[in-house]
Amino acid sequence: MNGYWMLVLHSHLPFVKHPEYEYFLEEHWLYEAISECYLPLLMQLENLNNEGVDTKITVSLTPTLCEMLADDLLKERFEKYLHKMIDLGKKEVVRTESQPEFNGSARFYKNKFEQMLDYYSNKLDGKVLNGYVKFRRKGMLEIITCAATHGFLPFMSHFEKGATAQIATAVNNYKKHFGENPKGIWLPECAYYQGLERILSDFGIRYFFTDTHGVLFSKPKPRYGVYAPVYTKNGVAAFARDFHSSKQVWSSKEGYPGDYDYRDFYRDIGYDLDMNYIKPYISPDGERVFTGIKYHRITGKTDYKEPYIREKAIYKAGEHAAHFVDERTKQVDELTPLIDRKPLIVSPYDAELFGHWWFEGPEFLGNVFREMDKSEKIKPVTPTEYLEEYKTNQVVELNPSSWGDKGYYEVWLNSGNDWIYRHLDYAVKRMSSLASEYNNNDNELTVRILNQMARELLLAQSSDWAFLITAGTATEYAVKRTKEHIYDFLRLEQMLEGEDDQRFLNECENKNSIFQELTFNVFC
Repeated sequence: MNGYWMLVLHSHLPFVKHPEYEYFLEEHWLYEAISECYLPLLMQLENLNNEGVDTKITVSLTPTLCEMLADDLLKERFEKYLHKMIDLGKKEVVRTESQPEFNGSARFYKNKFEQMLDYYSNKLDGKVLNGYVKFRRKGMLEIITCAATHGFLPFMSHFEKGATAQIATAVNNYKKHFGENPKGIWLPECAYYQGLERILSDFGIRYFFTDTHGVLFSKPKPRYGVYAPVYTKNGVAAFARDFHSSKQVWSSKEGYPGDYDYRDFYRDIGYDLDMNYIKPYISPDGERVFTGIKYHRITGKTDYKEPYIREKAIYKAGEHAAHFVDERTKQVDELTPLIDRKPLIVSPYDAELFGHWWFEGPEFLGNVFREMDKSEKIKPVTPTEYLEEYKTNQVVELNPSSWGDKGYYEVWLNSGNDWIYRHLDYAVKRMSSLASEYNNNDNELTVRILNQMARELLLAQSSDWAFLITAGTATEYAVKRTKEHIYDFLRLEQMLEGEDDQRFLNECENKNSIFQELTFNVFC
């Protein structure tokens, strides 16, 4: 065996929960991710486990995602969502009876949703996290954490109590859900600043991931490039993304997901069908949304789309998996004579790529592991396994970086979203001061107020809001959420000063119920 491949899936969604509404559009981000990405991945792992295929995946489950997956209200609403999709699938089978080019796909969707409900309810007992725990115990998954609310840590470097609170809360939350401390962390947006490793080390975190240039531009230059981890001065390891394997999957133009036989993401019956028919399955206000039922393939660079043929798409996913493993094997063969250890190819992706954006992605991943299982040259590995095999690594000073556009911080700090940070800076400094002032206070109401202030601040720090503003998608919602959490923080602060508004506190605790284990002194 000549080398290793490390698959890293970053699983994240911002905390979205709206108990005040029966239906809320942005909550469907979670339901789509569970049904299109997380459950299909777990079901692939079931198959691979039954087949005895050597499978190693490093998966980050962010604290916000874990909290939503464990939330009773959101679990109940997800199950209702699945029942609704099964109902729609049944109606589609009937509607397309005279359309043989679509009827096969309609039957596929109906069966898919029924199988998913059965797996979710019976195999997982209605708890998605149970699946991740199961495969972690079997050695197929290494689960890592992320900053509490995906806060952009470099923007907290000038007053590190904000970054420390993000990491402390993440470690505590991981322990709540998985019963132990995390060994590794996915830095939000892969964003690194010099000195961050001190905080990680303080909380027992052994490794993290950077983008390619985070290691390539380090000082001194990395002896093995990105094909081995490096150590920071305090011994925390950094793994860097391999550009070639990332581009092969990420790129919709040059990568596999753009193949013309794969399902087209944008052509959805939520937009195509008659309003009276589809209305029960879209937003109650009549706004058309994606249902997840799509009958067309990419076809080409044209508005005209051919019918989707599932069998052809799955066959193509198998071909692409074989090609991917062949390309990684060639990489390993080229690197082996050049370095005095087994080269490591690190391939990190957003987990939501597989199944949501690229519908056949979970099948592709399953086939990659099947192909690699046959290989005598390359095998999958986890970070902990690699660090145990190679305990000695080069010590470098990493380069500040992110995996955002242009490689640094501009996506999260520009003329469209720069107004956010003066409010966050004020709130962090005020929270730190209050945490020190009230550190020994045991008044129940005071502690509740301070704990909720800490939750509101952490939620306001989410990098998702700044990203969505820059991307121009869900901009109104992102601005609203940022302002809402800062407003909540300031109004709760007034309660500390004597204003009596327990109704408002109760509302905040019910709606923004994240991190019940949190105590405000993480900001001390």
